[in-house]
Amino acid sequence: MPLQILLNFVLAFVWMFLTVSYTQSSFIIGYLLGLGILFIMRRFFPSRFYVERLWAIIVLFFIFIRELILSNIQVLIAVLRPRMNIKPAIFALETELQDDWEITLLSSLITLTPGTVVINISDDQKTLYIHALHVDDVDEAVQSIKDSFEKAIVEVSRP
Repeated sequence: MPLQILLNFVLAFVWMFLTVSYTQSSFIIGYLLGLGILFIMRRFFPSRFYVERLWAIIVLFFIFIRELILSNIQVLIAVLRPRMNIKPAIFALETELQDDWEITLLSSLITLTPGTVVINISDDQKTLYIHALHVDDVDEAVQSIKDSFEKAIVEVSRP
């Protein structure tokens, strides 16, 4: 990925030098042309096209924002009710993530979402123990995390 980004910048500067126009618009045109060239030649690179990974990062960001807003609303409703009708739970989440940074990112995203916190990670780093403020169904909560955060992290991190 870094090689592709660097190559794209080099192509943009080459375009600027060939057109003898050193403006921002000339750089952007060169960058877009370089992006097209790299897209055509993407099969010659060992890793996937870097725009796909950037898109996966953007999708992960918006998934987090969506979950953040929804969980804030749920916590607000739970707090404002005259009688707290919550079912707190501690459950285990078996993760398929392998790298330390992937597991750290997943734990951070879960902990930053209001109403949930990662309590512990197993020694083999395959199980996260999570406390949630309100859980109707543990299997549904686990599947929700796997379908949203874990799936998006895999899309970002895997080649």
